[in-house]
Order: sequence, then C-alpha cells, then structure tokens
Amino acid sequence: MENNSLLHRIKEGILDTCYICVREMRGTITDEGVLIFCVLVPLLYPLLYSWIYNNEVVREVPVAIVDQSHTNASREYIRKFDASPDTKVAYYCTSLEEAKDLTAKQQVHGTLYFPEDFERRLYRGEQTKVGVYCDMSLMLTYKAIYQTAQVVASDMNAQIQIAQSTDYTKRDNEITTKPLDFDEVPIFNTTGGYGNAILPGVLMLILQQTLLLGIGLAAGTARENNRFKDLVPISKHYNGIFRIVLGKSLCYFMIYMVMGAYLALVIPHLYHFTSLVSAQAIIGLMVPYILACTFFGMMLSCLVRYRENVMLLVVFSSVPFLFMTGLSWPQSNIPGFWQGVATIIPSTFGVRGFMRISSMGATLQDIQTEYQALWIQVLVYFFATCVVYRYQIISTRRRAFNHMQRLKEMAETAKQLKGAGSDIDTQKDS
Repeated sequence: MENNSLLHRIKEGILDTCYICVREMRGTITDEGVLIFCVLVPLLYPLLYSWIYNNEVVREVPVAIVDQSHTNASREYIRKFDASPDTKVAYYCTSLEEAKDLTAKQQVHGTLYFPEDFERRLYRGEQTKVGVYCDMSLMLTYKAIYQTAQVVASDMNAQIQIAQSTDYTKRDNEITTKPLDFDEVPIFNTTGGYGNAILPGVLMLILQQTLLLGIGLAAGTARENNRFKDLVPISKHYNGIFRIVLGKSLCYFMIYMVMGAYLALVIPHLYHFTSLVSAQAIIGLMVPYILACTFFGMMLSCLVRYRENVMLLVVFSSVPFLFMTGLSWPQSNIPGFWQGVATIIPSTFGVRGFMRISSMGATLQDIQTEYQALWIQVLVYFFATCVVYRYQIISTRRRAFNHMQRLKEMAETAKQLKGAGSDIDTQKDS
C-alpha cells in the first residue's frame, strides 16, 4: 500500500513537472517579450555583433604628416609608412596645430612629426627622433599607427647600420642588423584581432543576460496575471517546490542548450573565429553554466514586480559583468572586492572556461577551477531558488486563506443581515 502511494506521488510529481514545463514553454512562445529575449536576440544579436568586428583589424588608418625636415630621409620614412597596409598618409600639414584640428574633427587618427634637424642628426651619427601622436580613444587605430611607426624606424635603423658597417657579405649584414633573431608565432589568437580576443566571451555573456531577461519578464507576467500579484499561481499542479523549480528550469535549459550550441559552434564557424572546442569539453561546460544561469535568474526573479523592472536590473549590469570576467581588463588588476563579487556571477567562470576551451583547446581537466565553481553555483542557486519559491508558495497560500476568510465573514455578515431583515418583516406582518 505504501509502495503504491509512493509510486503515485512520484508519478504525480513527474506529471506536474512536465505540465509546468509545457506551460512555461507555451508562455515563452506566446509572450512576445520573452520570445524576443530568449529566442530572437540570441539568434540575431551575435550575427550583428560578429559581423561588425569581422574584419578583426583596422586597415588604412588616416594619418597627418608634419614634415619640418623636407629631406630625403623624412620622405623615405613617409613613403614606407604609407606603404603599410595598416596606415595611410591622408594629409600634409604645416604645423602641429593644423594636425591637431584634423584629429579633433576625426579626419585623421594620428600625426607623424619630423623636426628640422631630422636628417642632419642622422648624417652626424647622432640619435634623431620622430614624433608619433595618436588618438587614444580607439585602441585599434592607436595600435596600427604606433606599431607601423616602430617597424619603419627599425627598418631604417637596419639600413643605417649596414651603410656604416664594414661587412662584406649579406650574412654579415644580417648578423649586424639582427644579432638576436626571433620568429613571432601567435599561438592562440592567430589573427591578432579584436574578434578572436573578445567576441567568444561576449557570446557567453549574451547567453546569461538574455536568459535573465527572459526569466525576469516571465516572472513579471506571472505576477501581473496573478490575482494576489504573487509569483506562483494557485493550482493543484503547483503543489510542490521541486516540481515547480524543476519544471520551470527544464524549459529554459532545453531552449538554451540549443542556443548555447548555436553561439559556441555555429557563430565562430560562420565568422572564422579561432575555435578549438571538443565535444566533451563544450558539453561539460555548457550544462553547468546554463543551469547556474537558470537558477540564478529564477532566484533573482523574486525581485521583479513588473516586467519593466528586469530591463533596468539586467541591462545595467551587462558591462560590469563583462569587466569582472577578466576578458577586457586584466583579472590581476581587478580590486579584491570586485573579484569577490565576480565569484557569485555565473558568467565569470563561464566566460573564462569557454575562452580557454575555444581559443586554447583546453579540456575539462584544464578548466577544473571554472568547472567546479559552476557546479557549486548550480547547487547553491538551486537551493536558494527552492527557498525563494517556498516563501512564495507560503505567501500565496496565506493571502488566499485570508481572502477566503474575508469572503466567509462577508457571507456570514450578509446572512445575519438577511436574517435580521426577515425578523423585522415578520414583526411588521404580525
């Protein structure tokens, strides 16, 4: 008898979990806001973002020239600088002030300045200088101008060394100009571009933020449709904490496993980003990452009273979350307090783990720290979500009970008034 009762409860729990999952899935499809953030944004936004940065590096950056020397040496430097694929000589100016005005108008992103004694100091065997002024507001343009200026200077230095040397063979010239030879071989970010360095991590952050938005909008809708403005409706199917939490999370987990595969595999392939992922590593990372994001979002959904609130909460946090991952700012330079805050955010470990898997070909053993941290977050946020929903269930039942009590009291009062009215009518008739 006890076994039959236990089996019946297990069967009922499974059926209720499936019912809640199906209802949540239906709400995701029929609610335009949730559909946009949970499906359309993860599908379309990465395409736009990756397409914008698909060129990886900047080319033909416009530069102004202020040549006070007007010599063969300065013209040779300018010619080599202009021949580089990264930079382009766009204007010749008579003064630095004129070049500064062009920079302010964004017509150029940098300036080369040659002093009057540029060639004279070279012929004297003295050290001369070339002034390089860059617009630091754009890192990529600054990098293109500064590195090109360094390469041209190194090449001209080598020519001067060869001209002043007493070597007889080309091999002697090579040793004179480059006594310590080296080959620059990029190991991970082979293109040296912005896309390979940043975008894979941004894609993982998009997963978290859109999931938080979708769960928050669904919670706001649930409160608006509930008579008592509660998160959990009054229904025989919503009669247990675990079936509610598992039913809702199963819906988002199924949707975002598909979205995770799309962002981790399809987008890098379409835009030719470096991708060294293996099936075991990516599945092993995605499962705890999406679960942690789901339970994190469900826990925070208790703070959402209206649908609009979640936009302010999530969109505002996107940039701080990106910085705390250590992706766009060195992790070692982040203050200790913010590193502590970063440990409670799933995207911190999700982005770090995915970057190592995608760019470096890491395995689950190589990202053991991030992998274990995500599973710890899954457990912590799961039980925290259960506590939140337990409180919501108790709160809903209390309000429903109080409402029923008020209805009963009103019914009793109405019945008493009706009875008193009947007695008065009888007395009048008598």
